[in-house]
Amino acid sequence: MVSPQKRAIVAMSGGVDSSVVAALLHEQGYDVVGITLQLYDHGQAVQKTKACCAGQDIQDAKAVADRIGFPHYTLDYENRFRQQVIDDFADSYVRGETPIPCIRCNQTVKFRDLLQMAQDLNGDFLATGHYVQRIASGGEITMHRGADPAKDQSYFLFATTPAQLSFLRFPLGGIPKVETRAMAKRYGLPVAEKPDSQDICFVPDGRYGDLVKKLRPESIQPGNIVHVDGRVLGQHEGIINFTVGQRRGLHIGGGDILYVIRLDPDTRTVVVGPKEALARHSVALTGVNWLGTSPERSHQIEAKCRYSQDPAPATVTFGDNATATVTFDDPQYGIAPGQACVFYSGSRVLGGGWIGHAA
Repeated sequence: MVSPQKRAIVAMSGGVDSSVVAALLHEQGYDVVGITLQLYDHGQAVQKTKACCAGQDIQDAKAVADRIGFPHYTLDYENRFRQQVIDDFADSYVRGETPIPCIRCNQTVKFRDLLQMAQDLNGDFLATGHYVQRIASGGEITMHRGADPAKDQSYFLFATTPAQLSFLRFPLGGIPKVETRAMAKRYGLPVAEKPDSQDICFVPDGRYGDLVKKLRPESIQPGNIVHVDGRVLGQHEGIINFTVGQRRGLHIGGGDILYVIRLDPDTRTVVVGPKEALARHSVALTGVNWLGTSPERSHQIEAKCRYSQDPAPATVTFGDNATATVTFDDPQYGIAPGQACVFYSGSRVLGGGWIGHAA
């Protein structure tokens, strides 16, 4: 047991992972305070079971707090979430990018605004249900991939700063998800059988294009689908319906298998071609965050440009103003502007940046 003066602020989404974190820390003797953020209007999402931070999920988080016996509060962060995450999401699609709102949410609303709130509440740390490991050794705090490869969420946390990492805790990072479920049952949590969140929380039906059309209707204009050799193959109803690397849903008839190679928002053109046309050897990054030791100009790393990919050997070369170029030993496929390129050394997370363009 720990000193009762140690206060753990727990970010509770209403799901099984963060609920187990709260119950575990309470069992260990911490003074637990649960915080759930209302991030968007839950009038429609309340009926959904695979979203988070709205409607039923807020009630689920409160039910867990009541079951275990610690205080729980709901904070209305709807306006800041709209400005910092949802608007950015819509604008990114209009620019022909493929955004990752979960990273933006961690980068702004959760690990900046909520973390500050946790400090204002005299918390000794902010704990979350992310599957990533925080290791403190020899006076250094490092971030590592989650022990369960199927649940590792380190890709989504590349923007975490050293100062934030010192205040954060990830109690589930070293265990498999099946063990988390078992703990939820042992604690008797009402969310023990609740499904995991699978969709973007504010687009619970997965129809992100409908949201962009609603928020930015003036930007939805038709254009041409053009082969890399210059042939016009068809028309589309808006570039927001496409992403680099996409193969299905092109609606251009039979023939060779074609992929989206790039998007040109200025001319509203979707460029398609064979898979080999997707090959890229380097990517230019902005908003680079570095979690390693003092960086030299270049570092040998492993990097991945999509969550579902395995890290590949590469060299990162840093530029000015938080920019960098990553050059891969072997060509990579399906690299999309707006996605993240995350740096690793073995299991350790070294940082990453936002993909601007690839060559």
